[in-house]
Amino acid sequence: MQPSLLVVVVVVTALIFDFTNGFHDTANSMATSIATGALRPRVAVAISAVLNLVGAFLSVEVAKTISSGLVDDTKIGPAVVFGGLIGAIVWNLVTWFVGLPSSSSHALFGGLIGATWISAGADSVHFGKIVEKVLVPAAASPVIAGLVAMLATYLVYRFLVRGRPATRGFKVGQIVSASLVSLAHGTNDAQKTMGVITLTLVTAGSLPAGASPPVWVIVSAACALALGTYLGGWRITHTLGKGLTDIEGPQGFAAQTSSALVILVSSRLGFPLSTTHVCSGGIVGSGVGRRDAPVRWRMAGRMVVAWLFTLPAAAIVGAISGKIASLGNAGTIAVGVAGAGVGLGIYLLSRRHPVTAHSFQVPEPTPAGTEPGRLAA
Repeated sequence: MQPSLLVVVVVVTALIFDFTNGFHDTANSMATSIATGALRPRVAVAISAVLNLVGAFLSVEVAKTISSGLVDDTKIGPAVVFGGLIGAIVWNLVTWFVGLPSSSSHALFGGLIGATWISAGADSVHFGKIVEKVLVPAAASPVIAGLVAMLATYLVYRFLVRGRPATRGFKVGQIVSASLVSLAHGTNDAQKTMGVITLTLVTAGSLPAGASPPVWVIVSAACALALGTYLGGWRITHTLGKGLTDIEGPQGFAAQTSSALVILVSSRLGFPLSTTHVCSGGIVGSGVGRRDAPVRWRMAGRMVVAWLFTLPAAAIVGAISGKIASLGNAGTIAVGVAGAGVGLGIYLLSRRHPVTAHSFQVPEPTPAGTEPGRLAA
């Protein structure tokens, strides 16, 4: 396999990761709007896909952080990046299958760190930057989003709702805020794939160190993310929309607005944080802020456990994949075949109990005593 062909393979793999990122993280933007009936499922993911596409063109600060800040690009090659991407994709598919909203971003970081560490040594990983740009935001962002959402929810119910039924105005506001989250998600998450592709081109000598993503990289990453978003990650959407708390329109509006604010600020500062962490924190915070809303702490605990395992799990798979891929053409082919086999196996298992847009019954006004619609198994 010629180096130029290997670069093409890595770029395609990066776009496949971007695609999985899209359907894995659709729930971040639209779960609450679907849960409250503000938007129908297919309309929600279509809006989200378009705004993810637009958001990808608004900034490249996060892409620069990934392409030149986390690992030493002079000590690795495209095969190592390929191994890291396989680790990220496998973790994304596993957590999607079980319906856990883990971080696609941290899966990517973990895969890349593990592959670089095992192939080029610990001194090739910039641990200081990882702590500053990844770990600290990962710990702080869901807490900040949760606190902001809790306060916003309390103020909305205290001064605007006051026991009255939620008005149509809140549903309109929720559509606007959900759209803002989608725009913010495109601004932050599409850049991670841009950064990985740029890193690959730098390691292959096609771009100088510290280069910004070329236009074709920005366009392709934006399109892959938007396509994945449109297909919808319905399993995770159900977890975020119904599994953490019972969401009303005003509450969803507060949660989404808070999450969008945190994501947009972090994108501006170049922090590649997890939109999953932010949006999950915002939903839990909105549940705490609404006095009569039950917060399902057991599900929240399962999510936190998945978050804790994301980096090391993806790093282990990335390390193994990167080491094998760096052995030569046969190793790269073996890693690609193994990754494709795992992906196909997970997909086939998911078809045994599919969850689609038709599995959601959009809430409608019902007579008193009528049980609301539930997710079909």
